[in-house]
Amino acid sequence: MALLDRTGGKSIRDSLLTVFRPRTSPPSAASVLRSVLWPLAVLIIAHRSYVLTTNGYITDDYGPVYRAVINFKLGLDIYNEHLDYVDPHYLYPPGGTLLMAPFGYLPVDASRYWFIFFNTVAMILAAYLLVRLFKFSIGSVALPALLVAMFCTESVINTLVFANINGCILLLEVLFFRWMLDGKVSHQWWAGVAIGLSLVVKPLLAPLLLLPLLNRQWRALVTGIAVPVVFNVAAFPLVADPMDFYRRTLPYILGTRDYFNSSILGNGIYYGLPMWLIVLLRLLFALLAVASLWLLYRYYRTRDPLFWFCTSSGVLLIASWLVLSLGQAYYSMTLFPFLMTVVLQNSVIRNWPAWLAIYGFMSADKWLVWRWPTTGRTLEYLRVTWGWSLMLVVVFAVLYFRYLDAKAENRLQFGIDPPWMARGDQRVTVKA
Repeated sequence: MALLDRTGGKSIRDSLLTVFRPRTSPPSAASVLRSVLWPLAVLIIAHRSYVLTTNGYITDDYGPVYRAVINFKLGLDIYNEHLDYVDPHYLYPPGGTLLMAPFGYLPVDASRYWFIFFNTVAMILAAYLLVRLFKFSIGSVALPALLVAMFCTESVINTLVFANINGCILLLEVLFFRWMLDGKVSHQWWAGVAIGLSLVVKPLLAPLLLLPLLNRQWRALVTGIAVPVVFNVAAFPLVADPMDFYRRTLPYILGTRDYFNSSILGNGIYYGLPMWLIVLLRLLFALLAVASLWLLYRYYRTRDPLFWFCTSSGVLLIASWLVLSLGQAYYSMTLFPFLMTVVLQNSVIRNWPAWLAIYGFMSADKWLVWRWPTTGRTLEYLRVTWGWSLMLVVVFAVLYFRYLDAKAENRLQFGIDPPWMARGDQRVTVKA
Protein backbone atom coordinates (compact mmCIF):
# COMPACT_ATOMS: atom_id res chain seq x y z
CA MET A 1 0.00 0.00 0.00
CA ALA A 2 2.84 2.36 0.87
CA LEU A 3 4.48 1.54 -2.48
CA LEU A 4 1.23 2.33 -4.30
CA ASP A 5 0.89 5.58 -2.38
CA ARG A 6 4.45 6.55 -3.26
CA THR A 7 3.97 5.54 -6.89
CA GLY A 8 0.64 7.34 -7.15
CA GLY A 9 2.01 10.43 -5.48
CA LYS A 10 5.01 10.47 -7.81
CA SER A 11 2.75 10.07 -10.85
CA ILE A 12 0.57 13.01 -9.78
CA ARG A 13 3.64 15.11 -9.01
CA ASP A 14 5.20 14.32 -12.38
CA SER A 15 1.99 15.18 -14.24
CA LEU A 16 1.78 18.52 -12.46
CA LEU A 17 5.42 19.35 -13.13
CA THR A 18 4.99 18.47 -16.81
CA VAL A 19 3.06 21.72 -17.19
CA PHE A 20 6.26 23.68 -16.54
CA ARG A 21 8.64 21.56 -18.60
CA PRO A 22 9.83 22.63 -22.08
CA ARG A 23 7.52 21.44 -24.84
CA THR A 24 8.74 18.88 -27.32
CA SER A 25 7.01 20.77 -30.15
CA PRO A 26 5.65 24.30 -30.70
CA PRO A 27 2.22 24.74 -29.05
CA SER A 28 -0.74 25.48 -31.28
CA ALA A 29 -2.71 28.68 -30.88
CA ALA A 30 -5.72 26.65 -29.72
CA SER A 31 -3.63 24.92 -27.05
CA VAL A 32 -2.41 28.25 -25.71
CA LEU A 33 -5.93 29.66 -25.69
CA ARG A 34 -7.27 26.66 -23.79
CA SER A 35 -4.51 27.06 -21.20
CA VAL A 36 -5.53 30.70 -20.79
CA LEU A 37 -9.31 30.40 -20.93
CA TRP A 38 -10.03 27.35 -18.76
CA PRO A 39 -8.53 28.77 -15.53
CA LEU A 40 -10.29 32.06 -16.21
CA ALA A 41 -13.59 30.28 -16.82
CA VAL A 42 -13.37 28.21 -13.62
CA LEU A 43 -12.47 31.16 -11.40
CA ILE A 44 -14.97 33.56 -12.98
CA ILE A 45 -17.79 31.02 -12.55
CA ALA A 46 -16.75 30.40 -8.94
CA HIS A 47 -16.67 34.13 -8.24
CA ARG A 48 -20.08 34.81 -9.77
CA SER A 49 -21.85 31.77 -8.35
CA TYR A 50 -20.27 31.74 -4.87
CA VAL A 51 -18.77 35.07 -3.82
CA LEU A 52 -21.27 37.45 -5.42
CA THR A 53 -24.31 35.33 -4.58
CA THR A 54 -23.23 34.95 -0.96
CA ASN A 55 -22.83 38.71 -0.63
CA GLY A 56 -26.21 39.25 -2.29
CA TYR A 57 -27.67 42.56 -3.39
CA ILE A 58 -30.50 44.94 -2.61
CA THR A 59 -32.64 43.12 -5.20
CA ASP A 60 -33.76 39.63 -4.18
CA ASP A 61 -35.88 37.82 -6.75
CA TYR A 62 -35.90 34.60 -4.74
CA GLY A 63 -37.43 36.04 -1.57
CA PRO A 64 -40.97 36.29 -3.03
CA VAL A 65 -40.59 32.81 -4.57
CA TYR A 66 -39.65 31.27 -1.23
CA ARG A 67 -42.53 33.00 0.56
CA ALA A 68 -44.92 31.72 -2.12
CA VAL A 69 -43.81 28.08 -1.91
CA ILE A 70 -43.95 28.19 1.90
CA ASN A 71 -47.50 29.53 1.70
CA PHE A 72 -48.30 26.85 -0.86
CA LYS A 73 -47.03 24.17 1.54
CA LEU A 74 -49.09 25.62 4.40
CA GLY A 75 -52.23 26.13 2.30
CA LEU A 76 -52.14 29.93 2.65
CA ASP A 77 -52.87 32.64 0.10
CA ILE A 78 -50.06 33.25 -2.42
CA TYR A 79 -51.21 36.05 -4.70
CA ASN A 80 -51.85 38.64 -2.00
CA GLU A 81 -48.92 41.05 -2.49
CA HIS A 82 -49.08 44.84 -2.66
CA LEU A 83 -48.31 45.24 -6.35
CA ASP A 84 -47.93 49.02 -6.09
CA TYR A 85 -44.58 48.56 -4.35
CA VAL A 86 -41.38 48.49 -6.44
CA ASP A 87 -39.99 45.45 -4.59
CA PRO A 88 -39.78 42.17 -6.55
CA HIS A 89 -43.15 40.43 -6.70
CA TYR A 90 -44.15 36.80 -7.05
CA LEU A 91 -45.44 36.49 -10.62
CA TYR A 92 -45.35 32.74 -11.32
CA PRO A 93 -48.72 31.19 -12.25
CA PRO A 94 -50.17 28.30 -10.21
CA GLY A 95 -48.34 25.77 -12.41
CA GLY A 96 -45.05 27.51 -11.71
CA THR A 97 -45.81 27.40 -7.99
CA LEU A 98 -46.35 23.66 -8.23
CA LEU A 99 -43.06 23.26 -10.12
CA MET A 100 -41.16 25.28 -7.51
CA ALA A 101 -42.86 23.63 -4.50
CA PRO A 102 -39.93 21.31 -3.54
CA PHE A 103 -37.84 24.36 -2.60
CA GLY A 104 -40.35 25.11 0.14
CA TYR A 105 -39.26 22.02 2.07
CA LEU A 106 -35.78 23.41 2.71
CA PRO A 107 -34.61 26.14 5.12
CA VAL A 108 -34.49 29.52 3.45
CA ASP A 109 -30.70 29.76 3.05
CA ALA A 110 -30.32 26.19 1.85
CA SER A 111 -33.23 26.66 -0.53
CA ARG A 112 -31.69 29.81 -2.03
CA TYR A 113 -28.22 28.32 -2.42
CA TRP A 114 -29.53 25.15 -4.03
CA PHE A 115 -31.59 27.29 -6.39
CA ILE A 116 -28.49 29.26 -7.37
CA PHE A 117 -26.51 26.03 -7.76
CA PHE A 118 -29.09 24.54 -10.13
CA ASN A 119 -29.13 27.73 -12.22
CA THR A 120 -25.33 27.78 -12.38
CA VAL A 121 -25.20 24.16 -13.52
CA ALA A 122 -27.99 24.86 -16.01
CA MET A 123 -26.00 27.69 -17.59
CA ILE A 124 -22.85 25.57 -17.84
CA LEU A 125 -24.83 22.73 -19.45
CA ALA A 126 -26.46 25.24 -21.81
CA ALA A 127 -23.02 26.47 -22.87
CA TYR A 128 -21.85 22.90 -23.53
CA LEU A 129 -24.96 22.03 -25.55
CA LEU A 130 -24.70 25.29 -27.47
CA VAL A 131 -21.10 24.56 -28.42
CA ARG A 132 -22.10 21.08 -29.59
CA LEU A 133 -25.09 22.51 -31.48
CA PHE A 134 -22.64 24.57 -33.54
CA LYS A 135 -20.51 21.43 -34.09
CA PHE A 136 -17.50 22.38 -32.00
CA SER A 137 -15.74 19.61 -30.09
CA ILE A 138 -15.56 19.58 -26.30
CA GLY A 139 -11.79 19.95 -26.57
CA SER A 140 -11.88 23.12 -28.68
CA VAL A 141 -11.44 26.63 -27.31
CA ALA A 142 -15.12 27.35 -27.99
CA LEU A 143 -16.44 26.06 -24.65
CA PRO A 144 -14.12 27.97 -22.27
CA ALA A 145 -14.40 31.07 -24.46
CA LEU A 146 -18.20 30.92 -24.31
CA LEU A 147 -18.21 30.32 -20.54
CA VAL A 148 -15.92 33.30 -19.93
CA ALA A 149 -18.07 35.50 -22.17
CA MET A 150 -21.33 34.35 -20.58
CA PHE A 151 -20.30 34.78 -16.96
CA CYS A 152 -18.95 38.28 -17.62
CA THR A 153 -22.33 39.56 -18.84
CA GLU A 154 -24.85 41.56 -16.85
CA SER A 155 -27.58 39.02 -17.56
CA VAL A 156 -25.71 36.07 -16.02
CA ILE A 157 -24.26 38.03 -13.10
CA ASN A 158 -27.60 39.54 -12.09
CA THR A 159 -29.45 36.27 -12.62
CA LEU A 160 -27.17 34.65 -10.06
CA VAL A 161 -26.92 37.60 -7.65
CA PHE A 162 -30.68 38.21 -7.70
CA ALA A 163 -31.30 34.42 -7.56
CA ASN A 164 -33.52 34.35 -10.64
CA ILE A 165 -34.56 31.31 -12.68
CA ASN A 166 -33.25 32.59 -16.03
CA GLY A 167 -30.38 30.07 -16.01
CA CYS A 168 -32.83 27.17 -16.18
CA ILE A 169 -34.82 29.03 -18.83
CA LEU A 170 -31.66 29.29 -20.96
CA LEU A 171 -31.01 25.53 -20.66
CA LEU A 172 -34.58 24.73 -21.71
CA GLU A 173 -34.22 27.11 -24.67
CA VAL A 174 -31.03 25.40 -25.86
CA LEU A 175 -32.65 21.97 -25.43
CA PHE A 176 -35.57 23.25 -27.51
CA PHE A 177 -33.18 24.22 -30.33
CA ARG A 178 -31.17 21.00 -30.04
CA TRP A 179 -34.22 18.77 -30.40
CA MET A 180 -35.81 20.91 -33.10
CA LEU A 181 -32.67 20.80 -35.24
CA ASP A 182 -31.46 17.21 -34.84
CA GLY A 183 -33.70 15.94 -37.64
CA LYS A 184 -35.54 13.34 -35.57
CA VAL A 185 -39.30 13.72 -35.76
CA SER A 186 -39.83 12.06 -32.37
CA HIS A 187 -37.60 14.66 -30.69
CA GLN A 188 -40.01 17.41 -31.66
CA TRP A 189 -42.22 16.25 -28.79
CA TRP A 190 -39.31 16.75 -26.39
CA ALA A 191 -38.55 20.16 -27.87
CA GLY A 192 -42.10 21.17 -27.02
CA VAL A 193 -41.75 19.78 -23.50
CA ALA A 194 -38.59 21.86 -23.00
CA ILE A 195 -40.12 25.16 -24.04
CA GLY A 196 -43.38 24.22 -22.33
CA LEU A 197 -41.61 23.79 -18.98
CA SER A 198 -40.15 27.28 -19.35
CA LEU A 199 -43.63 28.66 -20.01
CA VAL A 200 -44.91 27.03 -16.83
CA VAL A 201 -42.79 29.53 -14.91
CA LYS A 202 -42.70 32.63 -17.11
CA PRO A 203 -43.73 33.49 -20.70
CA LEU A 204 -40.25 34.72 -21.67
CA LEU A 205 -39.78 32.21 -24.51
CA ALA A 206 -43.39 32.26 -25.73
CA PRO A 207 -42.50 34.13 -28.98
CA LEU A 208 -40.32 31.17 -29.99
CA LEU A 209 -43.44 29.04 -30.47
CA LEU A 210 -43.77 30.85 -33.79
CA LEU A 211 -40.73 28.94 -35.10
CA PRO A 212 -42.22 25.41 -35.04
CA LEU A 213 -45.42 26.90 -36.42
CA LEU A 214 -43.56 28.43 -39.38
CA ASN A 215 -41.46 25.28 -39.82
CA ARG A 216 -44.51 23.01 -39.75
CA GLN A 217 -43.18 21.09 -36.74
CA TRP A 218 -46.58 20.81 -35.10
CA ARG A 219 -45.50 18.22 -32.52
CA ALA A 220 -43.33 20.76 -30.71
CA LEU A 221 -46.15 23.28 -30.85
CA VAL A 222 -48.64 20.82 -29.34
CA THR A 223 -46.51 19.85 -26.35
CA GLY A 224 -45.23 23.42 -25.97
CA ILE A 225 -48.79 24.54 -25.31
CA ALA A 226 -49.99 21.38 -23.52
CA VAL A 227 -47.28 21.29 -20.82
CA PRO A 228 -48.09 24.66 -19.19
CA VAL A 229 -51.82 23.96 -19.50
CA VAL A 230 -51.45 20.59 -17.74
CA PHE A 231 -49.32 22.05 -14.93
CA ASN A 232 -51.75 24.90 -14.30
CA VAL A 233 -54.79 22.62 -14.35
CA ALA A 234 -53.06 20.26 -11.91
CA ALA A 235 -52.10 23.14 -9.62
CA PHE A 236 -55.49 24.82 -9.63
CA PRO A 237 -57.08 22.75 -6.81
CA LEU A 238 -53.83 22.76 -4.81
CA VAL A 239 -53.30 26.52 -4.62
CA ALA A 240 -55.34 28.37 -2.00
CA ASP A 241 -56.14 31.38 -4.21
CA PRO A 242 -55.62 30.41 -7.88
CA MET A 243 -58.16 32.91 -9.24
CA ASP A 244 -56.29 35.78 -7.60
CA PHE A 245 -53.47 35.15 -10.05
CA TYR A 246 -55.85 35.89 -12.93
CA ARG A 247 -57.67 38.73 -11.14
CA ARG A 248 -54.69 40.55 -9.61
CA THR A 249 -51.31 39.30 -10.81
CA LEU A 250 -52.01 38.75 -14.50
CA PRO A 251 -53.29 42.33 -15.09
CA TYR A 252 -50.11 43.57 -13.38
CA ILE A 253 -47.97 41.39 -15.69
CA LEU A 254 -49.80 42.66 -18.77
CA GLY A 255 -49.59 46.26 -17.60
CA THR A 256 -46.64 48.63 -17.94
CA ARG A 257 -44.45 49.87 -15.13
CA ASP A 258 -42.05 52.79 -15.44
CA TYR A 259 -39.24 51.25 -13.34
CA PHE A 260 -36.82 48.40 -14.15
CA ASN A 261 -38.38 48.30 -17.59
CA SER A 262 -36.30 48.68 -20.75
CA SER A 263 -39.18 48.37 -23.20
CA ILE A 264 -40.01 51.35 -25.41
CA LEU A 265 -43.27 51.85 -23.52
CA GLY A 266 -41.67 51.60 -20.07
CA ASN A 267 -38.85 54.04 -20.82
CA GLY A 268 -41.17 56.28 -22.81
CA ILE A 269 -43.49 56.67 -19.83
CA TYR A 270 -40.55 57.17 -17.46
CA TYR A 271 -39.13 60.01 -19.58
CA GLY A 272 -42.54 61.51 -20.35
CA LEU A 273 -42.56 60.99 -24.11
CA PRO A 274 -45.84 61.75 -25.92
CA MET A 275 -47.89 58.64 -26.51
CA TRP A 276 -47.99 59.16 -30.27
CA LEU A 277 -44.19 58.97 -30.40
CA ILE A 278 -44.14 55.85 -28.21
CA VAL A 279 -46.69 54.17 -30.49
CA LEU A 280 -44.74 55.21 -33.58
CA LEU A 281 -41.48 53.76 -32.21
CA ARG A 282 -43.15 50.50 -31.23
CA LEU A 283 -44.72 50.21 -34.67
CA LEU A 284 -41.40 51.00 -36.38
CA PHE A 285 -39.48 48.28 -34.56
CA ALA A 286 -42.32 45.79 -34.98
CA LEU A 287 -42.16 46.37 -38.75
CA LEU A 288 -38.37 45.96 -38.74
CA ALA A 289 -38.79 42.64 -36.93
CA VAL A 290 -41.49 41.42 -39.34
CA ALA A 291 -39.39 42.35 -42.38
CA SER A 292 -36.32 40.61 -40.94
CA LEU A 293 -38.33 37.49 -40.10
CA TRP A 294 -39.75 37.39 -43.63
CA LEU A 295 -36.28 37.57 -45.21
CA LEU A 296 -34.99 34.90 -42.83
CA TYR A 297 -37.98 32.64 -43.51
CA ARG A 298 -37.89 33.13 -47.27
CA TYR A 299 -34.16 32.60 -47.82
CA TYR A 300 -32.79 30.58 -44.90
CA ARG A 301 -35.45 28.29 -43.41
CA THR A 302 -34.64 25.33 -45.67
CA ARG A 303 -31.11 26.31 -46.77
CA ASP A 304 -29.62 26.85 -43.31
CA PRO A 305 -31.94 25.72 -40.46
CA LEU A 306 -29.40 26.41 -37.69
CA PHE A 307 -28.84 29.98 -38.83
CA TRP A 308 -32.57 30.47 -39.37
CA PHE A 309 -33.64 29.16 -35.98
CA CYS A 310 -31.04 31.01 -33.94
CA THR A 311 -31.19 34.33 -35.80
CA SER A 312 -34.99 34.34 -35.92
CA SER A 313 -35.08 33.60 -32.19
CA GLY A 314 -32.99 36.71 -31.54
CA VAL A 315 -35.29 38.87 -33.64
CA LEU A 316 -38.43 37.48 -32.01
CA LEU A 317 -37.19 37.86 -28.45
CA ILE A 318 -35.72 41.35 -28.85
CA ALA A 319 -38.83 42.58 -30.64
CA SER A 320 -41.08 41.19 -27.89
CA TRP A 321 -39.08 43.00 -25.18
CA LEU A 322 -39.01 46.28 -27.07
CA VAL A 323 -42.55 46.37 -28.39
CA LEU A 324 -44.55 44.74 -25.59
CA SER A 325 -45.06 46.03 -22.07
CA LEU A 326 -42.01 44.66 -20.21
CA GLY A 327 -38.37 44.12 -21.05
CA GLN A 328 -35.68 43.60 -18.42
CA ALA A 329 -31.95 43.64 -19.06
CA TYR A 330 -31.26 40.11 -17.85
CA TYR A 331 -33.76 38.69 -20.32
CA SER A 332 -30.84 39.10 -22.76
CA MET A 333 -29.44 35.80 -21.44
CA THR A 334 -31.76 33.99 -23.83
CA LEU A 335 -29.96 35.65 -26.75
CA PHE A 336 -26.85 33.47 -26.38
CA PRO A 337 -27.97 31.08 -29.19
CA PHE A 338 -28.41 34.12 -31.44
CA LEU A 339 -25.04 35.60 -30.46
CA MET A 340 -23.37 32.23 -31.07
CA THR A 341 -24.18 32.64 -34.78
CA VAL A 342 -21.15 34.93 -34.97
CA VAL A 343 -19.14 31.78 -35.75
CA LEU A 344 -21.14 31.28 -38.96
CA GLN A 345 -19.88 32.92 -42.15
CA ASN A 346 -23.35 34.22 -42.99
CA SER A 347 -23.88 35.68 -39.52
CA VAL A 348 -25.61 39.05 -39.40
CA ILE A 349 -23.58 40.20 -36.39
CA ARG A 350 -20.10 40.22 -37.93
CA ASN A 351 -19.92 44.00 -37.92
CA TRP A 352 -19.06 46.67 -35.37
CA PRO A 353 -22.59 48.18 -35.00
CA ALA A 354 -23.84 44.76 -33.90
CA TRP A 355 -21.25 44.57 -31.13
CA LEU A 356 -21.96 48.14 -30.10
CA ALA A 357 -25.54 46.96 -29.61
CA ILE A 358 -24.42 43.82 -27.76
CA TYR A 359 -22.36 45.95 -25.39
CA GLY A 360 -25.50 47.94 -24.64
CA PHE A 361 -27.62 45.01 -23.49
CA MET A 362 -24.94 42.57 -22.28
CA SER A 363 -22.27 44.64 -20.56
CA ALA A 364 -22.09 44.62 -16.76
CA ASP A 365 -20.60 48.14 -16.79
CA LYS A 366 -22.50 50.79 -14.85
CA TRP A 367 -22.85 54.17 -16.54
CA LEU A 368 -24.07 56.10 -13.51
CA VAL A 369 -22.10 59.34 -13.10
CA TRP A 370 -22.29 60.71 -9.55
CA ARG A 371 -21.05 64.18 -10.53
CA TRP A 372 -23.80 64.49 -13.18
CA PRO A 373 -26.57 62.18 -11.91
CA THR A 374 -29.16 63.05 -14.58
CA THR A 375 -26.75 62.29 -17.41
CA GLY A 376 -25.57 59.11 -15.69
CA ARG A 377 -29.08 57.82 -15.09
CA THR A 378 -30.01 58.48 -18.72
CA LEU A 379 -26.97 56.58 -19.99
CA GLU A 380 -27.61 53.69 -17.62
CA TYR A 381 -31.38 53.43 -18.04
CA LEU A 382 -31.39 53.70 -21.84
CA ARG A 383 -28.36 51.60 -22.80
CA VAL A 384 -30.31 48.32 -22.88
CA THR A 385 -33.15 49.86 -24.89
CA TRP A 386 -30.84 51.38 -27.49
CA GLY A 387 -28.82 48.15 -27.59
CA TRP A 388 -31.89 46.07 -28.44
CA SER A 389 -33.11 48.73 -30.87
CA LEU A 390 -29.78 48.95 -32.67
CA MET A 391 -29.61 45.17 -32.96
CA LEU A 392 -32.96 45.03 -34.77
CA VAL A 393 -31.75 47.76 -37.13
CA VAL A 394 -28.51 45.85 -37.77
CA VAL A 395 -30.24 42.53 -38.52
CA PHE A 396 -32.69 44.14 -40.92
CA ALA A 397 -30.02 46.25 -42.65
CA VAL A 398 -27.66 43.29 -43.21
CA LEU A 399 -30.43 41.07 -44.58
CA TYR A 400 -31.93 43.84 -46.72
CA PHE A 401 -28.64 44.75 -48.38
CA ARG A 402 -27.96 41.07 -49.03
CA TYR A 403 -31.36 40.88 -50.67
CA LEU A 404 -30.72 43.97 -52.81
CA ASP A 405 -27.35 42.63 -53.98
CA ALA A 406 -28.78 39.21 -54.83
CA LYS A 407 -31.68 40.80 -56.69
CA ALA A 408 -29.37 43.09 -58.68
CA GLU A 409 -27.21 40.09 -59.64
CA ASN A 410 -30.27 37.97 -60.52
CA ARG A 411 -29.44 35.13 -58.10
CA LEU A 412 -32.34 35.21 -55.65
CA GLN A 413 -33.21 31.64 -56.57
CA PHE A 414 -29.92 30.60 -54.96
CA GLY A 415 -30.48 32.59 -51.77
CA ILE A 416 -29.18 35.96 -50.66
CA ASP A 417 -25.79 34.98 -49.22
CA PRO A 418 -22.86 36.50 -51.14
CA PRO A 419 -21.41 34.05 -53.69
CA TRP A 420 -18.11 33.76 -51.84
CA MET A 421 -19.74 32.15 -48.85
CA ALA A 422 -19.14 28.42 -48.79
CA ARG A 423 -22.20 26.22 -48.92
CA GLY A 424 -22.69 23.67 -46.17
CA ASP A 425 -20.80 24.00 -42.89
CA GLN A 426 -20.13 27.70 -42.47
CA ARG A 427 -18.90 27.87 -38.90
CA VAL A 428 -15.54 29.25 -37.95
CA THR A 429 -12.93 26.48 -37.87
CA VAL A 430 -11.30 26.18 -34.44
CA LYS A 431 -8.82 23.33 -34.23
CA ALA A 432 -8.69 21.34 -31.02
